[in-house]
Amino acid sequence: MSVKVCLIQDHPEFFDKEKTINKVASLVSQYAKEGCNLIVFPESFIPGYPRGFSFGATIGSRTPEGRELYATYYDNSIDLESEDLKRLEKIAKSENAYLVIGVTEKQAVNGSLYCSMLYISPTKGLLGVHRKIKPTGTERLIWAEAAGESLVAFDTKIGKLGGLICWENYMPLARMSMYQQGVEIYIAPTADSREEWTSTMKHIALEGRCFVLGCNQYYTKSMYPDTYQTMVNNEPEEMCPGGSIIVSPLGKVMAGPLFGESGALIAELDLNEITQSKLDFDVIGHYSRNDIFHFEVKNQPDMKTEN
Repeated sequence: MSVKVCLIQDHPEFFDKEKTINKVASLVSQYAKEGCNLIVFPESFIPGYPRGFSFGATIGSRTPEGRELYATYYDNSIDLESEDLKRLEKIAKSENAYLVIGVTEKQAVNGSLYCSMLYISPTKGLLGVHRKIKPTGTERLIWAEAAGESLVAFDTKIGKLGGLICWENYMPLARMSMYQQGVEIYIAPTADSREEWTSTMKHIALEGRCFVLGCNQYYTKSMYPDTYQTMVNNEPEEMCPGGSIIVSPLGKVMAGPLFGESGALIAELDLNEITQSKLDFDVIGHYSRNDIFHFEVKNQPDMKTEN
């Protein structure tokens, strides 16, 4: 079976949910017309990854201006109980493409935000949500932690989809929670544009014997609205140079890494290569040594099948 995938390396309309969703619609339409079955967007593409922002917080104190900025970020985050989700589902349906979109998500029952990855089917709508189980560093100021029920995977018409966000991918047991579900297309939205990230994506592909899609944004300081320019004075002009990449189950780079520009990576994935790659290594099969090791994830749901 062959699947045509597309990774969007672009920038959002920062802190503006409505304009960014409109941009998502335009980009999906463009690449769906090229026959892409799966279109992936970076970490917190809606309403933007707030690189360089302090939200007025230091240990022991927070500023009124930082609280106001957080409220703006909250207001422009995705609410799955609102029209936000319906708009994204409509985009997937109208363009007949699966979407995996990094968003900052708010929930009506509390005031916390989550760094989330939405899986959207063109026929079934929202399949489910992965919420980051461990925000990195000062991300913990704005994003809450999810638990085992967030480690989701989906058996779809284009293959078994799953993945982790950014530095969750450095958590060996979190990766194993994806491998044990039999994930075939492993999706890794990120804000990490280091060359070392390329090595991580290759390692995961080799370790999991799966296709790996590492998707990052491209962002420069001048792309921030004037309102926020003073908040990122100490950042370099090229704040996030990209680095999106597609890797095969044998660790070979199929497309990318793309640095220094906005764009898209497109590749045709032959899922038969996954079986071929397991001849000599299978992390959940003949290399698992279940007679020695026992692995259990609390509250992880079984892989959901798209009916």
